[in-house]
Amino acid sequence: MTLSEAKAGQTYVVERIDLPFEMQRHLEALGMTDKTPVSVLSRKGKGILIIKLRGTRFALGYNVTKNIGVSEADGRA
Repeated sequence: MTLSEAKAGQTYVVERIDLPFEMQRHLEALGMTDKTPVSVLSRKGKGILIIKLRGTRFALGYNVTKNIGVSEADGRA
């Protein structure tokens, strides 16, 4: 599944990031790497997600979240 399909209040694990090189490197610099837990705090408007990543909140648009593959966290925080 992709991060754009994620439900608010759930935690997911990043499995893949399929974005242009510069955007992918920017997200990795912020801490979004493979196997990183991401909590979805809320959804805003058309596909905008507020996420918590390594203790920091971020807003990501649909064009970014549709290219981030995630899986359910299975109880991990």
